[in-house]
Amino acid sequence: MFLVDGKQLRALVAGASAIAVLALAGQAMAQSVVVRSTGPSAGAYPQGRKLPAGASVVLKSGDHVTVLDKAGTRVLNGPGTFAVNGEVNRDAAAGTQLAAMMARGGASRTRTGAVRGAASAPAMAAPTGPENVWYIDVSKGGTYCIADPATVVLWRPEKVEEGTGKLLSQDGSSADVTWCAGSALKVWPAASVPVVDGQTYTFSNAVGAPVKIRTMVMTNVPTDELEVAGAMADKGCNAQLDLLANLAQSTQAGG
Repeated sequence: MFLVDGKQLRALVAGASAIAVLALAGQAMAQSVVVRSTGPSAGAYPQGRKLPAGASVVLKSGDHVTVLDKAGTRVLNGPGTFAVNGEVNRDAAAGTQLAAMMARGGASRTRTGAVRGAASAPAMAAPTGPENVWYIDVSKGGTYCIADPATVVLWRPEKVEEGTGKLLSQDGSSADVTWCAGSALKVWPAASVPVVDGQTYTFSNAVGAPVKIRTMVMTNVPTDELEVAGAMADKGCNAQLDLLANLAQSTQAGG
């Protein structure tokens, strides 16, 4: 019989624990994230659900599930069983678009608080929402993850005319927000209305009904797009997951 003393046993246990931690970390990094889900199986694959590496998605007729994995975004249409392994080919333009949408620091402030996009950023059409996942859509509201509370950007869908609105925090602080004609972007007035983790704000204007905006500050922002999406899912930032879903390519897997 092979015997080990207490010191050797502790070393073996520590080694096994380290291997288990590394294995779990590898699985976490390789996961996929559901960014949109409709149909009979939406309850089984809700928006924000993380899928482990190599998972199979089993869908019924009428199911449409959009996932983000290492290969990008794609739509799975039921019925069928689909392996989510990141091996589906994507074109280079789609990868560039995803990276640009999730990039941070792509805008600069001016004295008026307006924002100009970086000249080096790829031009992208975004008819259904902001061109950057970190912009807050004031026409819809929702829960948004914040990478930097000092540089939050507000986005509006109609930018032809000058636009105004009011931002009100649940703590009573408020500020008027004015967009210049031709601009869709405006820096959040943090000096008057600080961005606070877990706080809810109301944005109102003369065009539509008031919307609620909840901010979730991320203390550590991953550099990998998939890990960012996973962190957003953990914090319930579904408004941003919806933007990622809009990037799904026209080439769809399934029926």
